[in-house]
Amino acid sequence: MILPIVGYGDPVLRKEGIEIAKDYPNLQELIENMFQTMENASGVGLAAPQIGLAIRLFVIDCSPFGEDEDLSEEERNLLKTFRKTFINAKITKEEGEEWAFNEGCLSIPNVREDVMRKPIITIEYFNENFEKFTEVYDGFAARVIQHEYDHIQGILFTDKISTLKKKLNAKRLQNIMDGKVHPDYKMKFINKKGR
Repeated sequence: MILPIVGYGDPVLRKEGIEIAKDYPNLQELIENMFQTMENASGVGLAAPQIGLAIRLFVIDCSPFGEDEDLSEEERNLLKTFRKTFINAKITKEEGEEWAFNEGCLSIPNVREDVMRKPIITIEYFNENFEKFTEVYDGFAARVIQHEYDHIQGILFTDKISTLKKKLNAKRLQNIMDGKVHPDYKMKFINKKGR
């Protein structure tokens, strides 16, 4: 089932997600709905707060990056099949020299800005079967994970841009809160009448 994506300004996007147990109600259905919602919106990641749930859960499908000719063949091959569920994730290490990449967010349509992030991460998490993993990622996979991980920490990519860029985007962000944007996927806006 495709769920509405929560728009910028909703308090749930600022809450730190709580850990969940393997008996969380309808967990497998929720994960499947999140993948469907993300794919319907042409996203590569979706975190539970973006569908209104302040829990530590996000899903990622990097396969669209697998067609990017600017990447090495090795990275393209990894990304083509990179589809994962992260439950109760904890990034334990970020390494390397920060690099900029132009990021966007399904909860913040029509806003894209360069964000600096470290290229290599170590992350502990449970998959959809509640099997525990500790893995190291780099490149685009690491970046998408960091972006979604920020969501379960109550952080948005717009928090990581300069004061000037925040001022330049203020009207766009207000338009999102007021429901004056029209992405080609279902959204729920904080200030829109009749939400």
